[in-house]
Amino acid sequence: MTAVPSRLAGLRVEVVETSSLGDRSYLATDGRRAVVIDPQRDVDRIIALAGRLGTRIVLVLETHVHNDYVSGGLELARLTGAEYGIAAADDAPFTHRPLRDGDLLDVADGFRVGVVATPGHTFHHLSYVLEGDGAPVGVFTGGSLLYGTTGRTDLLGEQHSEELARHQHRSARKLADLLPEGTQIWPTHGFGSFCSATQASGDSSTIGEQRSANPALSLAEQDFVDTTLAGLDAYPAYYAHMGARNIAGPEPLDLRAPARATPADLAERLRRGEWVIDLRSRKAYVDTHLAGTISLGLDGPMATWLGWMIDWGAPITLVGESSEQVADAQRELARIGIDHFAAAATGQPAELAADESQLVSTPTATFAELATALAGAPGELPSAEVVLDVRTNNEWRASHVEGAVHIPLYELADRLPEIPAGSVWVHCGSGYRATAAASLLESAGRTAVVVDDAFAAAGPAGVPLATAA
Repeated sequence: MTAVPSRLAGLRVEVVETSSLGDRSYLATDGRRAVVIDPQRDVDRIIALAGRLGTRIVLVLETHVHNDYVSGGLELARLTGAEYGIAAADDAPFTHRPLRDGDLLDVADGFRVGVVATPGHTFHHLSYVLEGDGAPVGVFTGGSLLYGTTGRTDLLGEQHSEELARHQHRSARKLADLLPEGTQIWPTHGFGSFCSATQASGDSSTIGEQRSANPALSLAEQDFVDTTLAGLDAYPAYYAHMGARNIAGPEPLDLRAPARATPADLAERLRRGEWVIDLRSRKAYVDTHLAGTISLGLDGPMATWLGWMIDWGAPITLVGESSEQVADAQRELARIGIDHFAAAATGQPAELAADESQLVSTPTATFAELATALAGAPGELPSAEVVLDVRTNNEWRASHVEGAVHIPLYELADRLPEIPAGSVWVHCGSGYRATAAASLLESAGRTAVVVDDAFAAAGPAGVPLATAA
């Protein structure tokens, strides 16, 4: 949660950040009443914030039916008695206030919210103009106008991508024409979320600043459409489950601790090839871990990558250093609708191993060491017979190691047989995905070396690079 709120026209806007998913929720208040926009599923954070501010939540609003997380809006409205507003066109089956373009929502004297239809990210997307003392001070743009970009337009199917891109261009201009230059922009996406069409830039902005910085406001419609569609890359597989769950009405969050797994239980789950997730940092993982566990540390976007890689509904066991670490992972995963776990275990690998033969380590290297290995120089590390790049398609096209095999991390579990024989040096952009990939390789009986280094260091280190044709 950000420490510094916005204070405009007697109103205060607090940001509730979910950095692991790249999203933001908002609470706007006049000190007595509050409006919440796009709350994540773990609404205890919102309720605690309102309590600290001494304000009462009277209205909960959704900009759209979210595809990247399970919404907490319905549950927050139920717990607080607030009115729940979503687009009328979404025709949700639960009790709500149906909202349409041009609606004005009076919250208190000098405090109201205007509804603006801004289709593009979805067909029924809404933005909300925050008004204080009769004038607009900011706009909650959801997945419409982001910082230097817009929300992606292909989440409802590629067949709708171009039509929604045209809507997105018009919606961005609609907001820019409607609102004063100094109006603050508060998007939900764009802080690492795959709902963003391209990487967003900056931490705050206004309508005026976006006129020159945002392609939706600086490019003609066809140029914007072409650029947007050309830049879209794959998005997490779990997105397919989020919209349906949100429109049906998500069930309340349950964060009760999973059943405890003994060392014998872990050994059996690993023998069966189940997903046993090591939540520690990648530095701790490569030092020592249980053979067959998958490295997805809480120091990175664990929920995104796990939700992307697994078969939905597959049994998952969480392994952490402490019960707090397991609880944090449960919260992260509940945000994307993974609520049930086969088991959990806490402790260090030596404490969790059924026998010492389960304890293994993974060698690591820098790009400088990769350059040396590719040159054929002898060393203590396994030879670089295969270089595996597990970054996204767009990252690969921009630049990659010459001669490398490219399989994005989210496809690796299904494509392991495609990797040529030999020891595999695996890299990503920083080391997080590479460590996850190495753990998958090791589980399949392959020898792996993690290049735990920033890809920006590859060229200067002497690694030969190429770009996609």
